[in-house]
Amino acid sequence: MDPVNQSAQISSSQGVADGQNSAAKESKLSDSFLSSSPVSLIQSPQVKDLIHWRDPKKSGLVFGLSMLLLLSLAAFSVISVVSYLLLALLCVTITFRIYKSVVQAVQKSNEGHPFKALIDKDVSIPPETFRKHVDSSLTYINRALKHMSRLFLVEDLVDSLKLAVVMWLLTYVGAVFNGITILILADILLFAVPPIYEKNKTQIDRYIDVARTHVNNTIAKLQEKLPGAIKRSKTE
Repeated sequence: MDPVNQSAQISSSQGVADGQNSAAKESKLSDSFLSSSPVSLIQSPQVKDLIHWRDPKKSGLVFGLSMLLLLSLAAFSVISVVSYLLLALLCVTITFRIYKSVVQAVQKSNEGHPFKALIDKDVSIPPETFRKHVDSSLTYINRALKHMSRLFLVEDLVDSLKLAVVMWLLTYVGAVFNGITILILADILLFAVPPIYEKNKTQIDRYIDVARTHVNNTIAKLQEKLPGAIKRSKTE
C-alpha cells in the first residue's frame, strides 16, 4: 500500500475515533448536567413529597424554616442573618459540650468528647465528585452562553422580541418587588401550587392547553409577518 494513502487512512481513522470520543464525552456531560440541574432536583421523589405535602409535619417544618430565613433576609442584611445563625449554632454546641463535661465530672465517667463521632467523620469532598460538578456546571454555562448569543445577536427575530418583552415586563416587576420579595412569593407558590394542581389537574390542564394553543398560533402568525424571522420548520 502507498505510504501516503496509508498515512491518510490512519489520520482519518484517528479523526473518527476522536470525534466519537468527543461525542461520548459531550453526551456524558449532558447526562451529568441533566441529573444535577434544578429541574431534576425539583422532580426528585424527596422534593416532590415535600411540595405535595405527603408528610404534613415535614413539609410544614421545611416551609416554615424557609419562610423564616427569607423573612429574616428581608428584615436584616445577609451578614447579620448568617452571623446570627452561626452564633446560635455555636451556642447550642458549646452549651451541650459544657453540659456533657459537667455530667461526666459528676458521674466520674470517661465517655470522651460528645462530638467525637462527628469530628472523626470525613467531610472532605472527593476529587471525582468535585470534577463531576465542575463539568456539569461548565456544560450549563456553555449552553447558557450559546443561547444568550443566539438571542442577543438576533438569530431568530421572534425569540429576540419575546426576550425584549419579558425584560420590559421585568422592569415593572422590579419597580414593585425586590429580589427577596420575589423569593418569598416563589417559596409560597412552590408549596401551594402543587397540591392545588393535584386536586384540579383535569381543569387546569384544559385551560393550559387552550392558552398554549392560542400563544402558538399568535407566534406562528408573527413569524409569518415579521421580516427576518426564521421559520422553525425550515431550520429544523
